[in-house]
Amino acid sequence: MEFQHVPLWQVDQILDEFPSLQENKKTEVTIVGAGITGITTAYLLAKKGVKVIVIDRDKVANGTTGNTTAKVTAQHGIIYDEFIQHFGEEKALQYYRSQIDAIELIQSLVQDHDIDCQLEEQDAILYTNNEKNRDKLEKEYKAYQKLGIKGEEMDRIPFSIPAKYALKMKQQAQFHPIYYLKTLVDEIKKNGGEIYQNTVATDIENGAHSIVRTINEQQVQCNIVSNHVVIASHFPFYEGTAFYSARMYPSRSYIVSFTSEQEFPGGMYLDIDQPKRSLRTIKHNNQPIWLLAGEAHKTGQYKNSDTPYKILKDFAKKHLEPSQFHYEWSAQDYTTLDKIPYIGRLNKDRPEILVATGYRKWGMTNSTVAAKLLSDLILEKDNPYTALYQPTRFHADPDLKKFTSINTNVASKFIQGKLTTNDRNKTLQRGSAIKKKQNGQNIGIYKDENDELHAVDTTCTHLGCELNWNDTEKSWDCPCHGSRFTYKGRVIEGPAIKDLDQIHDMYEDKN
Repeated sequence: MEFQHVPLWQVDQILDEFPSLQENKKTEVTIVGAGITGITTAYLLAKKGVKVIVIDRDKVANGTTGNTTAKVTAQHGIIYDEFIQHFGEEKALQYYRSQIDAIELIQSLVQDHDIDCQLEEQDAILYTNNEKNRDKLEKEYKAYQKLGIKGEEMDRIPFSIPAKYALKMKQQAQFHPIYYLKTLVDEIKKNGGEIYQNTVATDIENGAHSIVRTINEQQVQCNIVSNHVVIASHFPFYEGTAFYSARMYPSRSYIVSFTSEQEFPGGMYLDIDQPKRSLRTIKHNNQPIWLLAGEAHKTGQYKNSDTPYKILKDFAKKHLEPSQFHYEWSAQDYTTLDKIPYIGRLNKDRPEILVATGYRKWGMTNSTVAAKLLSDLILEKDNPYTALYQPTRFHADPDLKKFTSINTNVASKFIQGKLTTNDRNKTLQRGSAIKKKQNGQNIGIYKDENDELHAVDTTCTHLGCELNWNDTEKSWDCPCHGSRFTYKGRVIEGPAIKDLDQIHDMYEDKN
Protein backbone atom coordinates (compact mmCIF):
# COMPACT_ATOMS: atom_id res chain seq x y z
CA MET A 1 0.00 0.00 0.00
CA GLU A 2 1.65 3.21 -1.19
CA PHE A 3 1.93 6.18 1.17
CA GLN A 4 -0.29 9.07 0.05
CA HIS A 5 -1.21 12.56 1.21
CA VAL A 6 -4.93 11.93 0.78
CA PRO A 7 -7.81 10.96 3.08
CA LEU A 8 -8.26 7.21 3.37
CA TRP A 9 -11.98 7.67 2.63
CA GLN A 10 -11.19 9.12 -0.79
CA VAL A 11 -8.53 6.68 -1.97
CA ASP A 12 -11.07 4.70 -3.99
CA GLN A 13 -13.41 6.33 -6.50
CA ILE A 14 -16.64 5.65 -4.63
CA LEU A 15 -18.86 8.61 -5.46
CA ASP A 16 -20.07 9.51 -8.92
CA GLU A 17 -18.79 12.60 -10.71
CA PHE A 18 -21.38 15.29 -11.34
CA PRO A 19 -21.44 18.13 -13.89
CA SER A 20 -21.13 21.80 -13.02
CA LEU A 21 -24.22 23.94 -13.40
CA GLN A 22 -24.34 25.25 -16.98
CA GLU A 23 -27.84 26.73 -17.17
CA ASN A 24 -30.48 28.35 -15.00
CA LYS A 25 -32.61 25.93 -13.00
CA LYS A 26 -35.87 25.91 -11.04
CA THR A 27 -36.59 23.78 -8.01
CA GLU A 28 -38.40 23.77 -4.67
CA VAL A 29 -35.39 23.72 -2.35
CA THR A 30 -31.81 24.70 -3.17
CA ILE A 31 -29.08 23.20 -1.01
CA VAL A 32 -25.63 24.76 -1.10
CA GLY A 33 -23.04 22.27 0.10
CA ALA A 34 -22.73 18.58 -0.77
CA GLY A 35 -21.20 17.27 2.43
CA ILE A 36 -23.03 15.00 4.83
CA THR A 37 -25.34 17.82 5.98
CA GLY A 38 -26.45 18.81 2.49
CA ILE A 39 -26.71 15.28 1.16
CA THR A 40 -28.66 13.98 4.16
CA THR A 41 -31.02 16.98 4.03
CA ALA A 42 -31.56 16.44 0.30
CA TYR A 43 -32.21 12.74 0.90
CA LEU A 44 -34.82 13.38 3.60
CA LEU A 45 -36.63 15.94 1.44
CA ALA A 46 -36.43 13.94 -1.78
CA LYS A 47 -37.92 10.91 -0.03
CA LYS A 48 -40.90 13.14 0.85
CA GLY A 49 -41.39 14.17 -2.76
CA VAL A 50 -39.71 17.58 -2.51
CA LYS A 51 -37.78 18.68 -5.59
CA VAL A 52 -34.19 19.48 -4.55
CA ILE A 53 -31.07 20.75 -6.28
CA VAL A 54 -27.71 20.45 -4.50
CA ILE A 55 -24.71 22.50 -5.61
CA ASP A 56 -21.16 22.44 -4.28
CA ARG A 57 -18.06 24.49 -5.02
CA ASP A 58 -16.01 21.26 -5.17
CA LYS A 59 -16.95 17.60 -5.43
CA VAL A 60 -19.48 15.74 -3.32
CA ALA A 61 -18.10 15.08 0.18
CA ASN A 62 -14.71 16.53 -0.74
CA GLY A 63 -14.61 19.02 2.13
CA THR A 64 -14.76 18.37 5.85
CA THR A 65 -16.98 15.31 5.38
CA GLY A 66 -14.28 13.64 3.31
CA ASN A 67 -11.59 14.52 5.84
CA THR A 68 -13.28 13.38 9.04
CA THR A 69 -12.38 10.69 11.56
CA ALA A 70 -16.03 9.55 11.18
CA LYS A 71 -16.85 8.86 14.81
CA VAL A 72 -20.61 8.55 15.22
CA THR A 73 -20.94 9.50 18.87
CA ALA A 74 -22.61 11.76 21.41
CA GLN A 75 -19.35 11.96 23.36
CA HIS A 76 -18.01 15.28 22.13
CA GLY A 77 -15.20 15.82 24.60
CA ILE A 78 -15.92 17.17 28.07
CA ILE A 79 -19.17 19.04 27.41
CA TYR A 80 -22.04 17.75 29.51
CA ASP A 81 -20.84 19.14 32.84
CA GLU A 82 -20.13 22.44 31.09
CA PHE A 83 -23.57 22.50 29.43
CA ILE A 84 -25.27 21.78 32.74
CA GLN A 85 -23.38 24.65 34.38
CA HIS A 86 -24.15 27.12 31.59
CA PHE A 87 -27.57 26.08 30.33
CA GLY A 88 -29.08 23.71 32.90
CA GLU A 89 -29.82 20.01 32.87
CA GLU A 90 -32.77 20.26 30.49
CA LYS A 91 -30.78 21.74 27.60
CA ALA A 92 -27.78 19.51 28.28
CA LEU A 93 -30.09 16.51 28.08
CA GLN A 94 -31.64 17.87 24.88
CA TYR A 95 -28.21 18.08 23.30
CA TYR A 96 -27.43 14.49 24.26
CA ARG A 97 -30.79 13.20 23.05
CA SER A 98 -30.43 15.01 19.73
CA GLN A 99 -27.09 13.26 19.18
CA ILE A 100 -28.54 9.86 20.08
CA ASP A 101 -31.45 10.51 17.70
CA ALA A 102 -28.87 11.22 15.00
CA ILE A 103 -27.03 7.97 15.69
CA GLU A 104 -30.31 6.07 15.51
CA LEU A 105 -31.25 7.78 12.23
CA ILE A 106 -27.90 6.78 10.71
CA GLN A 107 -28.38 3.22 11.95
CA SER A 108 -31.90 3.06 10.50
CA LEU A 109 -30.79 4.36 7.10
CA VAL A 110 -27.96 1.84 7.00
CA GLN A 111 -30.41 -0.93 7.84
CA ASP A 112 -33.19 0.26 5.49
CA HIS A 113 -30.86 0.48 2.50
CA ASP A 114 -28.50 -2.35 3.49
CA ILE A 115 -25.51 0.01 3.27
CA ASP A 116 -22.12 -1.69 3.53
CA CYS A 117 -20.26 1.15 5.26
CA GLN A 118 -18.65 -0.70 8.19
CA LEU A 119 -21.09 0.83 10.67
CA GLU A 120 -20.29 -0.88 13.94
CA GLU A 121 -20.97 -0.25 17.60
CA GLN A 122 -17.99 0.99 19.59
CA ASP A 123 -17.54 2.52 23.02
CA ALA A 124 -16.24 6.11 23.05
CA ILE A 125 -13.54 6.74 25.65
CA LEU A 126 -12.09 9.97 27.04
CA TYR A 127 -8.83 9.68 28.96
CA THR A 128 -6.28 11.81 30.79
CA ASN A 129 -2.87 11.56 32.40
CA ASN A 130 -3.28 14.89 34.18
CA GLU A 131 -4.61 15.19 37.74
CA LYS A 132 -6.44 18.47 37.04
CA ASN A 133 -8.11 16.93 34.01
CA ARG A 134 -8.94 13.83 36.03
CA ASP A 135 -11.06 16.09 38.22
CA LYS A 136 -12.81 17.40 35.10
CA LEU A 137 -13.49 13.86 33.88
CA GLU A 138 -14.88 12.85 37.24
CA LYS A 139 -17.25 15.84 37.09
CA GLU A 140 -18.19 14.77 33.57
CA TYR A 141 -19.04 11.30 34.88
CA LYS A 142 -21.32 12.89 37.47
CA ALA A 143 -22.96 14.82 34.61
CA TYR A 144 -23.48 11.49 32.80
CA GLN A 145 -25.24 10.15 35.89
CA LYS A 146 -27.48 13.24 36.16
CA LEU A 147 -28.48 12.95 32.49
CA GLY A 148 -28.88 9.18 32.42
CA ILE A 149 -26.00 8.64 30.01
CA LYS A 150 -24.58 5.12 29.93
CA GLY A 151 -21.09 5.72 31.24
CA GLU A 152 -18.36 3.85 33.03
CA GLU A 153 -15.19 4.93 34.83
CA MET A 154 -11.89 3.25 33.87
CA ASP A 155 -8.47 3.39 35.49
CA ARG A 156 -6.54 2.48 32.35
CA ILE A 157 -6.73 2.23 28.56
CA PRO A 158 -5.41 -0.76 26.55
CA PHE A 159 -2.35 1.03 25.10
CA SER A 160 1.06 2.10 26.40
CA ILE A 161 -0.19 5.69 26.28
CA PRO A 162 0.01 7.06 29.85
CA ALA A 163 -3.47 7.43 31.36
CA LYS A 164 -4.52 7.84 34.99
CA TYR A 165 -8.27 7.87 34.42
CA ALA A 166 -10.76 7.33 31.61
CA LEU A 167 -14.49 7.72 31.01
CA LYS A 168 -16.43 5.44 28.68
CA MET A 169 -19.68 6.30 26.88
CA LYS A 170 -21.20 3.00 25.85
CA GLN A 171 -22.87 1.92 22.61
CA GLN A 172 -21.56 4.59 20.26
CA ALA A 173 -20.50 3.88 16.67
CA GLN A 174 -18.12 4.46 13.77
CA PHE A 175 -18.38 3.98 10.00
CA HIS A 176 -17.00 4.73 6.53
CA PRO A 177 -18.67 8.06 5.65
CA ILE A 178 -18.26 7.93 1.87
CA TYR A 179 -19.82 4.49 1.41
CA TYR A 180 -22.68 5.72 3.59
CA LEU A 181 -23.18 8.87 1.48
CA LYS A 182 -22.93 6.94 -1.79
CA THR A 183 -26.27 5.27 -1.08
CA LEU A 184 -27.91 8.54 -0.03
CA VAL A 185 -26.69 10.19 -3.23
CA ASP A 186 -28.11 7.32 -5.29
CA GLU A 187 -31.45 7.69 -3.51
CA ILE A 188 -31.52 11.45 -4.17
CA LYS A 189 -31.05 10.82 -7.89
CA LYS A 190 -33.65 8.05 -7.85
CA ASN A 191 -36.16 10.46 -6.33
CA GLY A 192 -35.60 13.21 -8.89
CA GLY A 193 -32.98 15.29 -7.09
CA GLU A 194 -30.13 16.95 -8.99
CA ILE A 195 -26.53 17.46 -7.89
CA TYR A 196 -23.99 19.82 -9.43
CA GLN A 197 -20.33 20.11 -8.46
CA ASN A 198 -17.67 22.75 -9.20
CA THR A 199 -20.45 25.33 -8.87
CA VAL A 200 -19.69 28.25 -6.56
CA ALA A 201 -22.65 30.03 -4.98
CA THR A 202 -22.05 33.75 -4.43
CA ASP A 203 -25.32 35.33 -3.32
CA ILE A 204 -28.98 34.79 -2.49
CA GLU A 205 -31.40 37.26 -4.01
CA ASN A 206 -34.41 38.23 -1.93
CA GLY A 207 -37.93 38.25 -3.36
CA ALA A 208 -41.00 36.11 -3.92
CA HIS A 209 -38.64 33.46 -5.25
CA SER A 210 -35.30 32.86 -3.56
CA ILE A 211 -32.58 32.85 -6.20
CA VAL A 212 -29.11 31.43 -5.58
CA ARG A 213 -26.60 33.04 -7.93
CA THR A 214 -23.32 31.40 -8.91
CA ILE A 215 -19.92 32.78 -9.80
CA ASN A 216 -20.48 31.83 -13.47
CA GLU A 217 -23.75 33.81 -13.55
CA GLN A 218 -26.10 30.85 -13.55
CA GLN A 219 -28.93 30.80 -11.04
CA VAL A 220 -31.16 28.34 -9.21
CA GLN A 221 -34.64 29.70 -8.52
CA CYS A 222 -36.91 28.25 -5.86
CA ASN A 223 -40.63 28.12 -6.54
CA ILE A 224 -43.06 29.99 -4.35
CA VAL A 225 -44.55 26.82 -2.82
CA SER A 226 -41.48 25.80 -0.82
CA ASN A 227 -38.98 28.59 -1.55
CA HIS A 228 -36.19 27.52 0.80
CA VAL A 229 -32.41 27.73 0.53
CA VAL A 230 -30.28 25.54 2.80
CA ILE A 231 -26.75 26.76 3.44
CA ALA A 232 -24.74 23.65 4.29
CA SER A 233 -21.42 24.98 3.02
CA HIS A 234 -19.38 24.44 6.22
CA PHE A 235 -18.97 28.18 6.74
CA PRO A 236 -22.07 30.04 5.49
CA PHE A 237 -21.22 31.57 2.12
CA TYR A 238 -24.09 34.01 2.72
CA GLU A 239 -24.22 35.61 6.17
CA GLY A 240 -26.82 38.34 5.73
CA THR A 241 -26.77 40.20 9.04
CA ALA A 242 -26.03 37.06 11.07
CA PHE A 243 -22.31 37.94 11.46
CA TYR A 244 -21.03 34.35 11.61
CA SER A 245 -17.52 35.70 11.02
CA ALA A 246 -17.67 37.22 14.50
CA ARG A 247 -19.49 34.34 16.16
CA MET A 248 -17.26 31.37 15.28
CA TYR A 249 -13.58 30.57 15.00
CA PRO A 250 -11.86 28.06 12.66
CA SER A 251 -9.32 25.40 13.58
CA ARG A 252 -7.44 22.70 11.73
CA SER A 253 -6.46 19.22 12.85
CA TYR A 254 -4.42 16.43 11.26
CA ILE A 255 -4.67 12.68 10.78
CA VAL A 256 -2.12 9.97 10.05
CA SER A 257 -3.09 6.39 9.31
CA PHE A 258 -0.99 3.26 9.73
CA THR A 259 -0.95 -0.47 10.25
CA SER A 260 0.39 -1.65 13.60
CA GLU A 261 2.15 -4.62 15.10
CA GLN A 262 -0.46 -4.46 17.87
CA GLU A 263 -4.00 -5.75 17.62
CA PHE A 264 -6.48 -2.91 18.01
CA PRO A 265 -8.49 -3.57 21.19
CA GLY A 266 -11.70 -1.87 20.04
CA GLY A 267 -13.19 1.44 21.07
CA MET A 268 -12.73 5.07 19.98
CA TYR A 269 -10.37 7.18 22.08
CA LEU A 270 -9.84 10.87 22.77
CA ASP A 271 -7.16 12.36 25.00
CA ILE A 272 -8.46 15.47 26.80
CA ASP A 273 -4.95 16.68 27.70
CA GLN A 274 -2.97 19.01 25.47
CA PRO A 275 -2.17 18.25 22.76
CA LYS A 276 -5.28 16.14 22.20
CA ARG A 277 -5.05 12.78 20.44
CA SER A 278 -7.89 10.89 18.78
CA LEU A 279 -7.68 7.20 17.89
CA ARG A 280 -9.90 4.70 16.07
CA THR A 281 -9.52 2.00 13.42
CA ILE A 282 -11.13 1.09 10.09
CA LYS A 283 -10.76 -1.92 7.81
CA HIS A 284 -9.24 -1.00 4.44
CA ASN A 285 -8.07 -3.48 1.81
CA ASN A 286 -8.87 -6.26 4.28
CA GLN A 287 -6.55 -5.00 6.98
CA PRO A 288 -7.12 -2.80 10.07
CA ILE A 289 -5.86 0.75 9.59
CA TRP A 290 -5.36 2.89 12.69
CA LEU A 291 -6.36 6.57 12.50
CA LEU A 292 -4.47 8.90 14.82
CA ALA A 293 -5.61 12.53 14.83
CA GLY A 294 -4.61 15.67 16.69
CA GLU A 295 -2.31 18.74 16.64
CA ALA A 296 -5.32 21.08 16.38
CA HIS A 297 -4.62 24.79 16.04
CA LYS A 298 -6.43 27.91 14.91
CA THR A 299 -6.29 28.16 11.14
CA GLY A 300 -3.36 30.27 9.93
CA GLN A 301 -1.76 30.34 13.40
CA TYR A 302 0.43 27.19 13.57
CA LYS A 303 3.82 27.92 15.12
CA ASN A 304 5.49 24.57 15.88
CA SER A 305 8.74 24.03 13.98
CA ASP A 306 7.87 20.38 13.28
CA THR A 307 4.99 19.51 10.99
CA PRO A 308 1.81 18.18 12.64
CA TYR A 309 2.22 14.95 10.69
CA LYS A 310 5.73 14.36 12.03
CA ILE A 311 4.56 14.97 15.61
CA LEU A 312 1.71 12.50 15.21
CA LYS A 313 3.98 9.90 13.62
CA ASP A 314 6.52 10.29 16.42
CA PHE A 315 3.71 9.76 18.95
CA ALA A 316 2.58 6.63 17.12
CA LYS A 317 6.14 5.27 17.04
CA LYS A 318 6.49 5.84 20.77
CA HIS A 319 3.21 4.22 21.85
CA LEU A 320 1.45 2.27 19.07
CA GLU A 321 4.07 0.17 17.22
CA PRO A 322 3.28 1.29 13.64
CA SER A 323 4.54 -1.10 10.97
CA GLN A 324 3.81 1.21 8.03
CA PHE A 325 2.24 4.64 7.50
CA HIS A 326 -0.26 4.84 4.65
CA TYR A 327 -2.28 8.07 4.43
CA GLU A 328 -2.22 11.52 6.00
CA TRP A 329 -4.68 14.40 5.71
CA SER A 330 -6.16 17.36 7.54
CA ALA A 331 -9.56 18.85 8.28
CA GLN A 332 -11.05 22.18 9.31
CA ASP A 333 -14.04 22.99 11.43
CA TYR A 334 -15.67 25.90 13.24
CA THR A 335 -16.61 26.35 16.88
CA THR A 336 -19.50 28.59 17.96
CA LEU A 337 -19.57 30.94 20.92
CA ASP A 338 -21.29 28.41 23.19
CA LYS A 339 -20.03 25.19 21.51
CA ILE A 340 -23.54 24.30 20.28
CA PRO A 341 -23.94 24.39 16.46
CA TYR A 342 -26.02 27.02 14.70
CA ILE A 343 -28.85 25.15 12.95
CA GLY A 344 -32.08 26.70 11.74
CA ARG A 345 -33.42 29.88 10.16
CA LEU A 346 -30.78 32.49 9.30
CA ASN A 347 -32.74 35.26 11.02
CA LYS A 348 -36.27 36.66 11.27
CA ASP A 349 -35.81 38.81 8.16
CA ARG A 350 -34.82 35.86 5.95
CA PRO A 351 -36.78 32.87 7.34
CA GLU A 352 -36.61 31.12 3.97
CA ILE A 353 -32.82 30.77 4.36
CA LEU A 354 -31.72 27.90 6.60
CA VAL A 355 -28.21 27.35 7.86
CA ALA A 356 -26.12 24.67 9.61
CA THR A 357 -22.60 25.36 10.83
CA GLY A 358 -20.22 25.24 13.80
CA TYR A 359 -19.99 21.49 14.49
CA ARG A 360 -16.77 21.73 16.56
CA LYS A 361 -15.25 18.66 14.87
CA TRP A 362 -18.25 16.43 15.65
CA GLY A 363 -19.82 16.54 12.22
CA MET A 364 -21.17 13.03 11.76
CA THR A 365 -23.91 13.33 14.38
CA ASN A 366 -24.33 17.12 14.25
CA SER A 367 -24.80 17.03 10.49
CA THR A 368 -27.52 14.42 10.91
CA VAL A 369 -29.16 16.49 13.66
CA ALA A 370 -29.05 19.42 11.23
CA ALA A 371 -30.48 17.47 8.29
CA LYS A 372 -33.45 16.27 10.35
CA LEU A 373 -34.08 19.70 11.89
CA LEU A 374 -33.81 21.60 8.60
CA SER A 375 -35.96 19.15 6.68
CA ASP A 376 -38.59 19.33 9.46
CA LEU A 377 -38.62 23.13 9.21
CA ILE A 378 -39.11 22.95 5.44
CA LEU A 379 -41.82 20.29 5.77
CA GLU A 380 -43.46 22.33 8.57
CA LYS A 381 -43.06 19.55 11.12
CA ASP A 382 -42.33 20.08 14.81
CA ASN A 383 -38.79 19.33 15.93
CA PRO A 384 -37.93 19.17 19.65
CA TYR A 385 -34.49 20.73 19.14
CA THR A 386 -35.40 23.87 17.18
CA ALA A 387 -34.86 26.28 20.08
CA LEU A 388 -31.66 24.60 21.29
CA TYR A 389 -29.84 25.06 17.97
CA GLN A 390 -31.48 28.33 16.86
CA PRO A 391 -28.76 30.39 15.09
CA THR A 392 -30.01 33.71 16.45
CA ARG A 393 -29.56 32.73 20.09
CA PHE A 394 -27.12 34.59 22.31
CA HIS A 395 -26.27 33.63 25.89
CA ALA A 396 -24.58 36.21 28.11
CA ASP A 397 -22.63 33.33 29.65
CA PRO A 398 -20.43 32.11 27.98
CA ASP A 399 -21.09 33.94 24.69
CA LEU A 400 -19.97 37.40 25.74
CA LYS A 401 -16.50 36.33 26.89
CA LYS A 402 -16.03 34.12 23.84
CA PHE A 403 -17.30 36.85 21.51
CA THR A 404 -14.73 39.26 22.95
CA SER A 405 -11.94 36.66 22.79
CA ILE A 406 -12.62 35.68 19.17
CA ASN A 407 -12.85 39.21 17.88
CA THR A 408 -9.83 40.41 19.83
CA ASN A 409 -7.84 37.59 18.22
CA VAL A 410 -9.19 38.47 14.75
CA ALA A 411 -8.37 42.16 15.20
CA SER A 412 -4.84 41.43 16.41
CA LYS A 413 -4.18 39.08 13.49
CA PHE A 414 -5.56 41.63 11.03
CA ILE A 415 -3.30 44.42 12.33
CA GLN A 416 -0.27 42.20 12.89
CA GLY A 417 -0.48 40.81 9.37
CA LYS A 418 -0.53 44.28 7.81
CA LEU A 419 2.56 45.37 9.72
CA THR A 420 4.85 42.38 9.31
CA THR A 421 6.32 40.32 6.51
CA ASN A 422 8.97 37.62 6.36
CA ASP A 423 12.65 38.47 6.32
CA ARG A 424 13.43 39.93 2.91
CA ASN A 425 16.83 38.25 2.91
CA LYS A 426 15.50 34.77 3.64
CA THR A 427 16.65 32.28 1.02
CA LEU A 428 13.64 30.90 -0.82
CA GLN A 429 13.95 27.13 -1.10
CA ARG A 430 11.94 24.90 -3.41
CA GLY A 431 8.55 24.10 -1.90
CA SER A 432 8.61 27.13 0.41
CA ALA A 433 7.20 30.65 0.44
CA ILE A 434 7.93 34.11 1.81
CA LYS A 435 6.10 37.42 1.96
CA LYS A 436 7.59 40.67 0.72
CA LYS A 437 6.38 44.23 0.38
CA GLN A 438 6.34 45.72 -3.09
CA ASN A 439 5.03 49.25 -3.59
CA GLY A 440 3.33 49.04 -0.20
CA GLN A 441 1.59 45.77 -1.03
CA ASN A 442 2.19 42.43 0.72
CA ILE A 443 3.03 39.75 -1.83
CA GLY A 444 3.31 36.04 -1.17
CA ILE A 445 5.91 34.25 -3.30
CA TYR A 446 6.13 30.46 -3.59
CA LYS A 447 8.90 28.57 -5.37
CA ASP A 448 7.80 25.24 -6.85
CA GLU A 449 9.93 22.16 -7.54
CA ASN A 450 10.83 23.50 -10.99
CA ASP A 451 12.13 26.80 -9.56
CA GLU A 452 9.10 28.64 -10.95
CA LEU A 453 7.82 31.49 -8.78
CA HIS A 454 4.13 32.00 -8.04
CA ALA A 455 3.21 35.38 -6.56
CA VAL A 456 -0.14 36.41 -5.14
CA ASP A 457 -1.64 39.31 -3.21
CA THR A 458 -1.88 37.90 0.33
CA THR A 459 -4.93 39.93 1.28
CA CYS A 460 -7.83 37.54 1.98
CA THR A 461 -10.70 38.18 -0.43
CA HIS A 462 -13.25 37.56 2.33
CA LEU A 463 -12.77 40.49 4.73
CA GLY A 464 -9.24 41.67 3.99
CA CYS A 465 -7.16 39.90 6.64
CA GLU A 466 -3.52 39.12 5.88
CA LEU A 467 -2.86 35.48 4.99
CA ASN A 468 -0.13 33.31 6.51
CA TRP A 469 1.81 30.57 4.75
CA ASN A 470 0.98 26.99 5.78
CA ASP A 471 4.17 25.10 4.97
CA THR A 472 2.65 21.72 5.86
CA GLU A 473 -0.13 21.97 3.29
CA LYS A 474 1.45 24.50 0.90
CA SER A 475 -1.42 26.94 1.19
CA TRP A 476 -2.12 30.54 2.15
CA ASP A 477 -4.41 30.47 5.22
CA CYS A 478 -6.46 33.22 6.82
CA PRO A 479 -5.94 33.49 10.60
CA CYS A 480 -9.15 35.51 10.99
CA HIS A 481 -11.96 33.43 9.45
CA GLY A 482 -10.32 30.32 8.00
CA SER A 483 -10.31 30.87 4.24
CA ARG A 484 -7.57 28.92 2.48
CA PHE A 485 -5.95 29.32 -0.94
CA THR A 486 -3.49 27.36 -3.07
CA TYR A 487 -0.08 28.86 -3.75
CA LYS A 488 -1.51 29.97 -7.09
CA GLY A 489 -4.30 31.81 -5.29
CA ARG A 490 -7.26 29.50 -5.96
CA VAL A 491 -9.79 29.21 -3.13
CA ILE A 492 -9.51 25.85 -1.35
CA GLU A 493 -12.20 26.54 1.22
CA GLY A 494 -14.28 29.52 2.28
CA PRO A 495 -15.75 31.73 3.52
CA ALA A 496 -13.83 33.46 0.71
CA ILE A 497 -15.41 33.07 -2.72
CA LYS A 498 -13.01 35.04 -4.93
CA ASP A 499 -9.50 33.79 -5.76
CA LEU A 500 -6.43 35.83 -4.80
CA ASP A 501 -5.02 38.27 -7.34
CA GLN A 502 -1.94 36.89 -9.05
CA ILE A 503 1.06 39.22 -9.31
CA HIS A 504 2.79 39.08 -12.68
CA ASP A 505 5.05 42.15 -12.53
CA MET A 506 7.09 41.11 -9.49
CA TYR A 507 10.86 41.12 -9.48
CA GLU A 508 12.18 37.88 -10.89
CA ASP A 509 14.38 37.27 -7.84
CA LYS A 510 15.09 33.59 -7.46
CA ASN A 511 17.16 33.74 -4.31
